Amino acid sequence: MRLDISPELEAFRHEVRTFVAQSAPGSRPHAGVRAPHAEQVPAIRAWIAALFEAGYLGMSWPEEFGGQADPVPEHAFIVAEELARARAWEQIGAGSLGANALIEFGTDAQKQHLLPRIRSGQDLWCQLFSEPGAGSDLAGLQTRARLDGDEYVVDGQKVWTTNGQHADIGYLLARTDPTVSKHRGITAFAIDMRTPGVDIRPLREITGTSDFNEVFLDSVRIPADRVIGEVNDGWRVANSSLGHERSGVAARGAELFAMLDDLLDFAQDATFVGRPALRDSGVRQRIGKVATDIHVTDLMSKVVQSRMVHGTEDAADAPLVKIFYSEVNHAAAELGVSLQGVDGLAVEGDENAVANGWWQDAFMYARALTIAGGANEVLRTVVAERSYGLPREPR
Repeated sequence: MRLDISPELEAFRHEVRTFVAQSAPGSRPHAGVRAPHAEQVPAIRAWIAALFEAGYLGMSWPEEFGGQADPVPEHAFIVAEELARARAWEQIGAGSLGANALIEFGTDAQKQHLLPRIRSGQDLWCQLFSEPGAGSDLAGLQTRARLDGDEYVVDGQKVWTTNGQHADIGYLLARTDPTVSKHRGITAFAIDMRTPGVDIRPLREITGTSDFNEVFLDSVRIPADRVIGEVNDGWRVANSSLGHERSGVAARGAELFAMLDDLLDFAQDATFVGRPALRDSGVRQRIGKVATDIHVTDLMSKVVQSRMVHGTEDAADAPLVKIFYSEVNHAAAELGVSLQGVDGLAVEGDENAVANGWWQDAFMYARALTIAGGANEVLRTVVAERSYGLPREPR
């Protein structure tokens, strides 16, 4: 394991930080993986195109599609960290995930048509994987696709589709052969979200925002040339494309440090039981505990990044970082709300709300991060079985 920071990497970090400060279209107003308002989307499309044009996204793509001849793995981690540190918009939706699938499994025609549109921000993607009865157990999905001539007819329902209301293309998994085991008989598609029969219904959440969507598919016809990879091989396509999604690990620590900075700034000015919050030993202990856990989570993230670079990854690495991150994030948001006393009840738009209700929104959203990307309870089982070799749970 090596965690050395070279002058070259520090120079690249300064370059990215300067670019983000000068070019980003404002900061994200809410914590977590959130969808923008409709009026923000044009600027975010242009921002995605600018990040690709500057070489900060798509570094590992084939050169013919704008990738670099000899990409430096650490550069992708630094970009993710700097975007998170500045709370700038990253590439929204599932464009990166879709690109991974296309690059490894797509036809030449699919790559030539779809990859440039991802780079330009012309196409925003969403991920149509989860279903009401198939979340943590994704292989249990029931959405069906049957071949009819040179098209597939799709019927089913997807849910928890972030940015679905803004997406142009959906990365869809559907069952094409129900007679085989559940991990087989699944096919991946790139579906035009404007196709007749696609019904996108935003879900209003406890935060008051609509980041997720339900997507209903009613006799939706998809051209057969929109299959990604081989028919009935979608499980392998999906797992491979997910396996390439690594830069998100780097953003964990940066997001938490940004929250810690805000927490310390707020505690400097806040009062607790009639006196400055930082004069209370209990408050200092709670902040110290959160700060310690944030530093530990960041170090865990750095270790995982090092292992990714050197090819020594373990099955426990990414799940453990995600578990620690989501639980520390929840604790930090809870502390930020509790320090406000009765004003902790004030939310966005209320004149008494601290930081326009940012802490309240972060607290209400934080629980979702213990579920998204795999529920923490399921991920603990994954770590136990796949990394530590403990006996499998009875099925």
